[in-house]
Amino acid sequence: MRQLLPLCLLPLILSGAALAQVPAPEITAVELPVRAVTLSSSGLAQIERSGTLPAGAPIAFRAPLGDIDDLLKSLVVSDPVGSVVGLRLPARDLAAEAFQGLPVTADDFSSRAALLTALRGQQVEVASQSGRLAGAQETEKGLRVTLLTPTGLTPLLLEEGVSVRFTDPSLAQRLERAAEAVAASAGADQRRIEIAMRSGRMRAGQDRAVSLTYVAGAPLWKPSWRLLAPPSGAPAEARLQGWAVVENRSGADWNQIRLSLVEADSAAFRQPLYEPLLVPRIELPLRMAEALRPQADSGARPAPPPPPPLAAPSAPAPLGQMMRRDRAMAAAEAAAPPAELAAPALAAASAGRVSFTLPEPVTLRGGETANLPFLDARLPAERVWWVQELTTRHPLQALRLTNNGNAILPAGLATVFGTAGAESGAFLGDAEIRAMAPGETRLLAFARDRDVLLTAANDQSERLVAADLQGHQLKLRFLRIETLSFAIDPRGARGRLLLDLPRRAGATPRFSIASEGDFGLRHEAVLDGKPTTLRLSYEREMRRDMPLWDQGLGDPRLLVWRDIDLERDARRLPGGPGTLETLRELQTRMPPEDAGTLTRLVEQMGRQRELLEAFRAAAIAAQAADTTLARARAAVEDRSGGSRTAARQALNAASAEAERAGAGADRAWTAWQLGVEALVGG
Repeated sequence: MRQLLPLCLLPLILSGAALAQVPAPEITAVELPVRAVTLSSSGLAQIERSGTLPAGAPIAFRAPLGDIDDLLKSLVVSDPVGSVVGLRLPARDLAAEAFQGLPVTADDFSSRAALLTALRGQQVEVASQSGRLAGAQETEKGLRVTLLTPTGLTPLLLEEGVSVRFTDPSLAQRLERAAEAVAASAGADQRRIEIAMRSGRMRAGQDRAVSLTYVAGAPLWKPSWRLLAPPSGAPAEARLQGWAVVENRSGADWNQIRLSLVEADSAAFRQPLYEPLLVPRIELPLRMAEALRPQADSGARPAPPPPPPLAAPSAPAPLGQMMRRDRAMAAAEAAAPPAELAAPALAAASAGRVSFTLPEPVTLRGGETANLPFLDARLPAERVWWVQELTTRHPLQALRLTNNGNAILPAGLATVFGTAGAESGAFLGDAEIRAMAPGETRLLAFARDRDVLLTAANDQSERLVAADLQGHQLKLRFLRIETLSFAIDPRGARGRLLLDLPRRAGATPRFSIASEGDFGLRHEAVLDGKPTTLRLSYEREMRRDMPLWDQGLGDPRLLVWRDIDLERDARRLPGGPGTLETLRELQTRMPPEDAGTLTRLVEQMGRQRELLEAFRAAAIAAQAADTTLARARAAVEDRSGGSRTAARQALNAASAEAERAGAGADRAWTAWQLGVEALVGG
């Protein structure tokens, strides 16, 4: 039967009332030894104690002071027939509780004279004498005690075997508890826990098997790895050995226990259950008559000056062996492989959790540290080059591992050794292993290969892919091509190269992607020993609007040509300088089969250019005729007599020419506006 401690009893553990609730044991308490420990990566230890308990005997054990809160929170007792009565343990602050209200301190227990001196004034009995203690002093003949009696001071020399009895029995009991606290203060970092059990219908002398389990804070168990890497080339197999550094900080020795190592992300909280907590209360002051203190008269004073007028508001203002070419591999004897484990750990996996139970019992005294092997596996592996930084000159050497087991491999540091040729038995570097779930693959970088050279470059270009005319806007669609180029010289080495490339917002990669992750996009390439160049491109769609004329002039179909400055505004009109040239340049950037709209627009804009040039010639002629007409009018006004008649004839001729030239400009402007209409409507 498995029982939890009744929660209603836990507050009583911290007070003297618990002594009345839990019956005093009649036989010696049994200390259950530690049988099993489970260390978790969450910084916890689940400790199991078990043993044989006689009928009526309580359970007792010691635990570190820092574990008491966790113990009170998580303790579970298993008993086949009995039941839990309650748990008791000393106060958290032993000295403060034991000496509270006593006229002595812990230092007074340094000698009998000091203790009796501190108790001066207490009623005592010494042999046949009674009185109050007046003093005590150690002499060569023994302890001399002075009593104050009704007849005066009586000095007494205590002989061997004579005791000093306190008339007040409660004082004697409290002094005895204080002495216990002094004795316990030497081990103040631990507490003795006693659990009272009721044995039920068991017969006297009959034993039963009981156990208890609790969870407490503990140092993390720290995995580390030994990784034997295969040589470069084809995919092979790597040997992975896991070792765990464990520390016994439980306050008890571990003797032939079952040890389990758990990798899990468990929620773990602490709560001060062992700390006496007092709820703060609001203190109400006593009501008293208010003190009356009239202010003395200081006489009249002048009236204060008026305030100044308001001002106007202001204005706001690895060292290690490198990848070797096959032809450069030196023949060497293979180093002896690491020893096999005595027996593999038993791995058990559940949701988000894996437990490795060591097959051999573990013995570890309190405070000691051990390094224990818990895993020996052979995993599919491949030596590769790995590029994490695009500006690097040399790629990393890495090992690609796949967890082909059925349990998570905990995160830890791996020391990598070679297994063949000149690398046999040699240290190659260290690598970090992140937790690997079954079926997952990880890259473990352990060194840099300075034999392989790498240079990266970045460039971009644009390609026009579509043009669509909408009203006065030409809608253009471009593809911006951003290319990463890598020049690689493996110097005869062969193998697989992995490049981690960044994601680019709004861009589509146009290269093969082997995998994606926090690292970005991973691309793989095979090097055959010769210098090579890799070009990996992203495509980004860009859109631009190109106006065919300046909208600031308004609708060109409604303009009056005499209201604009041709020399200044011609570039702003459809067909003006610049627009046609830009369209022709765009036309050359598109494949002919995709440039239908742009080709038609170039043709129409070319006609608009011709119509605009024709209009400009007509407008220049009309402006010249208007100038001649103005001069002729001035001549008529300045002449008289016969010359006035000639001037009138010239005025008539100039007027006719101005009218003809103006009509020609009007026709040319109308033709240009009709072209704009066709351009917009088309």
